[in-house]
Amino acid sequence: MASINPSHSTLSVESPAPASVPARDYKFSAGMGAAKNHVMIDVVLRVMLFATSLVAVIVMVTSKQTKMIPIAPGLALPMAANFNQSPAFIYYVVALSVACLYSIITGLLSVLTLVKPSGRSTKMLFHFVILDVLLLGIMASAIGAAGAVGYIGFKGNDHTQWNKICNVFSTFCGHIAGSIAVSVLPSVALLLLVWVSVFALTKNIARS
Repeated sequence: MASINPSHSTLSVESPAPASVPARDYKFSAGMGAAKNHVMIDVVLRVMLFATSLVAVIVMVTSKQTKMIPIAPGLALPMAANFNQSPAFIYYVVALSVACLYSIITGLLSVLTLVKPSGRSTKMLFHFVILDVLLLGIMASAIGAAGAVGYIGFKGNDHTQWNKICNVFSTFCGHIAGSIAVSVLPSVALLLLVWVSVFALTKNIARS
């Protein structure tokens, strides 16, 4: 007698794969958040650059002082000390004025990139790095030139017979010293801007 073995059928149900967050979208959103933070830091530093450069310029251009200098017994003549009597101080004022204008233009460009979903482009960051470094070099040379002339005004130079003038024009020299001291801050702001722009540039290149 033939025996029939019934076949046992099995029913397999595949469980749905757990939903996963696309890694590419997550990295893109995280990268955009970091880019926005870089732009905010950039804007703050450019506002600092503008404010400190403006203060240094104002202190310098208001340094004029007039005093009566005796040239003979019973005879004194008015003599004025002003920043425009020194080419180094004129160069200093021009350099810081350029920094003020530059900070306004680049600050507005940075603010405009906040409303763009893509943030700052690699090309813009590259231009920012080049211009920031160029302006940093100009400001460093201007501050160095103004500081050298100011030092001679304070101390004089016995070897070249350059007499000091700050014992006579104390208010003028006080303005000069204050302006040069304040001008260190925009230089620091520019240095930080270069670092921030280079860091953001490397991130942009890595994402592309």
